[in-house]
Parts: sequence; C-alpha cells; structure tokens
Amino acid sequence: MQLSTLVLLLLSLSACAYYLGLRRALASGGRLHSLPQYYGYYAALWCGLPALFILGFWLVLDDHLIAHRVIAALPEKIHNLPPSQLRLMLKQPPSTLLIGDPAIQAAVERYRELKTLSDRCLAGLVLAAAGIGAAWATTRIRPQLQARNQVERALEIFLIASAALAILTTVGIVLSVLFESLRFFRLVPVGEFLFGQSWSPQLAIRPDQVGASGAFGFLPLLTGTLLIAAIAMAVAVPVGLLAAIYLAEFAHPKLRAVAKPLLEILAGVPTVVYGFFAALVVSPFLRALGSALGLDIASESALGAGLVMGIMIVPFVSSISEDILHAVPQSLRDGAYALGATRAEAITQVVIPAALPGIVGGILLAVSRAVGETMIVVMAAGLTAKLTLNPLDSVTTITVQIVSLLIGDQEFDSPKTLAAFALGLVLFVITLGLNVLALYVVRRYRESYE
Repeated sequence: MQLSTLVLLLLSLSACAYYLGLRRALASGGRLHSLPQYYGYYAALWCGLPALFILGFWLVLDDHLIAHRVIAALPEKIHNLPPSQLRLMLKQPPSTLLIGDPAIQAAVERYRELKTLSDRCLAGLVLAAAGIGAAWATTRIRPQLQARNQVERALEIFLIASAALAILTTVGIVLSVLFESLRFFRLVPVGEFLFGQSWSPQLAIRPDQVGASGAFGFLPLLTGTLLIAAIAMAVAVPVGLLAAIYLAEFAHPKLRAVAKPLLEILAGVPTVVYGFFAALVVSPFLRALGSALGLDIASESALGAGLVMGIMIVPFVSSISEDILHAVPQSLRDGAYALGATRAEAITQVVIPAALPGIVGGILLAVSRAVGETMIVVMAAGLTAKLTLNPLDSVTTITVQIVSLLIGDQEFDSPKTLAAFALGLVLFVITLGLNVLALYVVRRYRESYE
C-alpha cells in the first residue's frame, strides 16, 4: 500500500472516530464535563496519534534494517564496498544493474521482497492501532470524562514538541557548520582567514602549478557584503519609512487599501528578475552616466547591485513599519494634539517613538535580507573579491562565494569546499550580532520611554 493511501485511510478513520465520539457523548445523557466536540477530538486523537507514532517509527528504521540484513548476506568482495554505495545499488531497478552478477541481482530481489512485506505489515499494524485506539477511546466516553483537559494537554505537548524540534534543528545546523568550520581551520589558520586581504580559493593540482596558491582571506568578502548592504539600506530605509509614514498618517483609507498591496508586490518579485533588471538596465545606465561625468564605473558595480537590492528591500521596511505605525493608539495622537502639537510634531515626537521597536524590527529584517541576498550580487556585482570601499568597483559577497565554492565536483575534504562552512559560520555570527544589538537598542529605548 502506498504511503499516501495509508495516510488518507488514517485520516478517514480519525474522522470516523470523531463522529462516533461525538455521537456517543450526545447519547450518553447527563451533564457533560466538556463541550460535545471535545469528546470527538478525544476519540480522533486516540485513533490517529498511536498510529502516526508507529508509522513514523517504522519509516525511520524500516529501510535501514532491511538494507543491513540484505547487505550482510552479500559475498565478501561486494560487502566491502562503501555502505552508501551498497544501499544505492539495492534501490536501483534490476534492469539497470550489471547482468552477470547473480549475487547483486539476488540481493536486489531480496530487498524488494522484504520491502513489499514490510509495507504490508506496516499498513496492517497502523490500521489495527487506529482501530484499537478509536474503540478504546469510544468506550471510555462518559459525562464525567474531562475530554477538554486531555485534548488541550495533548495540544500543549504537540506545541512543546514543535518548539523543541525547531530549537534542535537550529542547534543541529549550528553544530554541523561549526564542526566543518573547525576542519577548515585545521587546514587554514584562523588569523589568515579572518585578517587575510586576498581571496582566491584555488588549490594547486600539481606542485609546480602557477596561480593556484589558495588564498583564503575573508576581509574582501566582508567589505563587499557590508558595502552592498549599506547601499541597499541607504535606499530602503528612507524610502520605506517615509512610505510607511505617509500610508499610516496621511493617506486616505481607500488610497492606503490600494497602495499598500501594490507596494508589497515588490516583495513577491523573484530575485532573478531584480538581477536581470540590474544587469540590463541599471548597470548600463550607471556606466553611461559615469562616462558623461568622467567617472570610471565598472560594468558590474556594487552601486548598481546595492540600488536594485534597496528597491527590493523597500517593502520589508515599509510594510512592517506601516503596520506598527497604524497600530499606535489614537489616544497618543489625540493627547499630543490636545497639548498643542502640530501633526508633524505628533508624528515625530509621539507616534514614531512609540512604534520604534517595530520599526527597528523591520529594519533588522531588511538588513538580514540584504546580507543574505545572492542572485542580484551575482548578476550585477560580479564574482571578483576585492578589498575596496569604492561603490563604483566590482565586488562580491559572502553568500555568493558560499554558492560558488559548493558548485561543481569538489572533494568535500578540501579547504576550498570547507571554506564555505567557515563563511557560513562567520555570516551566522554577524547576523546574531545584529540581532543582539537590535534587541539591546529596543530594550534600552523602551525603558527610557516608559
């Protein structure tokens, strides 16, 4: 039985259990402790949760145990192959394997037989668990049953598990990046990486090869990232904040209802479209403008990438800031007007300070978006790592180099590949520092304001 079919059957059984639990609660007579639907939820949970637990546990261990059993029976010459290669070989259709190797053919057939048997056993066990759980829950339904408390406790456990899963996933990502970064720093000194002024992660294939010494200086990537992000924020923050103030404080409600969705459309445009716009329109325009003014502007410049990225980030600032400004209580504005403040004074001295935490959050989101952008930089700023603060020159960013390092057939143990994890770790530290700084500023302001 297909997994999707099994899940649909399980959902159908849970729906039937809900109906039976609801009908039994209504027919039980007496005063019910909880609303009738909670008894249906109680029966549906006992029908679905044990079966889902069995399904998940079985899917995690099923393939591993079957593959281990089949591989253990292979001849010694085949058994010595890497485990990943053996598992991949077992999952291939028999027609794609080499004809004339009966051991492998027999192993594949055995694997398919055991897999079919496992799927049938799984379907029977899951459906049996669902039926037993629904029957047991239905027999326990009576007016005194605290169905609501038990359902809410189950939901609370589910929410706690979801939060724990998110935290553990984050910790796992950080630890994996940290582990691979430590492997990189065993090959390349930390000081050379953090303070080196040259980035050329090309390793020599031959000892006498020229131009592949492998320089892993991080500073050119950091300056390029900060330069493009600064240009983008110089465009996005003023434009986005002024647009938010206008929509929240001055625009007519009908105009706001139309203008805000139109502005937010910019956030839904794919970044590759912005990249094409930057490469085909903005960069040639800047180059022509620079020629007219006597300036040497590169075909792929940080200025062009930053300007287009700023346009892309405007909705992130304006939408969040406008919502926060719109949520400021009208009583604060009325109090400012009662004290003789003008409309501009009320906005600058009352509304914006009250909404500052949300505005800072929107700007922080925009900074994270600017630091993590890749496609616009690739198409408009280039791939050249230069230690420069000249916005008219070609630069690259951390994210672009992470992508370029992991593209192609590379050895995973080489410094060139492991450098991507070191860049990811530094980027994570930078983002974490921005979040901590923003949290500190917001808390300090709240204390002085309150």
